Amino acid sequence: MSTPLQNLGVKDDTYSTNKQMSEESNPIKEYLFDYLESKKIQELTSQSKFPELINDVLENCFDKVISMGEKEESLATLARGLLHYLLTNALIPSQRKIEFNGIEIDIVIPNLKTLENDPNKSLIIYIPKTMDVNTIKQKLDSLTKIQPTSKNIWLVLSKKLDFQNNTYVIEKKNQLFSKIIVDIGQFVNVQGQNKFKILRI
Repeated sequence: MSTPLQNLGVKDDTYSTNKQMSEESNPIKEYLFDYLESKKIQELTSQSKFPELINDVLENCFDKVISMGEKEESLATLARGLLHYLLTNALIPSQRKIEFNGIEIDIVIPNLKTLENDPNKSLIIYIPKTMDVNTIKQKLDSLTKIQPTSKNIWLVLSKKLDFQNNTYVIEKKNQLFSKIIVDIGQFVNVQGQNKFKILRI
């Protein structure tokens, strides 16, 4: 079966079968998707109530998720899974967990081809599994080599740090993180990448 990168004509040597299997079997993602299914999410997404959905997930899943492993890693996994689900339901084109010029990217919007050809119209979302400032800074420095438009590199963290990048804090009660999908939708609509404007913003 072809991968999203292959469908775009991009060689996808780094996206191995083992990597896909390890992601699919992650217990935090399984817990998240079971919860989303139990909430009859289609009713919510059809009304574009994404911020309410994010708040609901964080309110009801946060404590369980951080009990399932190391806090920063667990929250990073939750954020990735939730964003992947929301981007899919919002019909916003994206690619996740891929490499470009030897640098791993958590999420790129809309795709690697746009990132390479027109960085101004491409967004990278970096979700570190650590709160170590030096580690995050090194990663940001490497990301600027493939995304020179630094304002188009966003961070998702478990607490606010002193970085200039647009940062979303994932906490049990934090209205800022619930805005991320709307902000992504605005970015996509402004760049003219989402002709359907599914979020109507």
